[in-house]
Amino acid sequence: MSPVLIDLNEYERTGEGANGASYNHKTDKAVMLKMYLRNFESAQKELEVAKKVYEAGIPTPEPGDLVTDGERMGIRFRRIEGKKSYSRACGDNPERTEEYAREFAQLCKRLHATHVDTTKFENVKNRLYAMLKANPFFSDEEKRKIHDFIANAPDADTAIHGDLQYSNGIFVEKDGKRTPYFIDLGDFCYGYPMFDIGMVYLCCCLNEEAWTLEQYHMSNATAARFWDAFAAEYFGPDADMQQVMKEVKIYAGLKTLIIERDTHRPMPQFRAMLEGTVY
Repeated sequence: MSPVLIDLNEYERTGEGANGASYNHKTDKAVMLKMYLRNFESAQKELEVAKKVYEAGIPTPEPGDLVTDGERMGIRFRRIEGKKSYSRACGDNPERTEEYAREFAQLCKRLHATHVDTTKFENVKNRLYAMLKANPFFSDEEKRKIHDFIANAPDADTAIHGDLQYSNGIFVEKDGKRTPYFIDLGDFCYGYPMFDIGMVYLCCCLNEEAWTLEQYHMSNATAARFWDAFAAEYFGPDADMQQVMKEVKIYAGLKTLIIERDTHRPMPQFRAMLEGTVY
């Protein structure tokens, strides 16, 4: 897959995340661009996965082609004009947090009920095994116990986003109706939904206030309200929430693997969820 050379001056920067920056084309409203800050191989990998996800009928912006500005790699997508993430929506309208959280939970439930062709996507367990092996911050004994936990977790052939943050769910509102989409699909795979739900909890309840404000545009108090409404909607009124939370926290701890992979540093505040449970 050969990247197309572009002139980044033709694009206007609109945002930045941990792994890349987003741009809109200055004259063509149908084109947006995601440029990776590092790890060029990730751009090609995400494009390949995004195309499979789009073809599977999961709501996501239509992927286009692989591009480069001569230094970085990126992906062009069909632009979703007027989009807003669920995290930004809560930051802009905190009084509607519970409404947005319930809607995001419904979107996630539909995703986790979607059966996928397992020959086209990676098993979440294999993804985690690879990250665990490459992680330099866990001891060999901790790795063995984490590996055993992952191996014994339930199996499923249903879709997993892989990095299920409320900033990776977006929507467009028109005539009083919201149309939602998932974005940032580089870690998309299949397996037990709790591997996804752990990340939702981590983002809502385990970050420092400054990070939540910077990355998700809301206070920790608002993020905690989001989680409470999300969990109630996702698990339903008959769920034993005390038991649910025991499991959720373990899977939130497992997300340490993806965060330490991306930040290249240990995250004790997240791996604490594994202490006394997995190891």
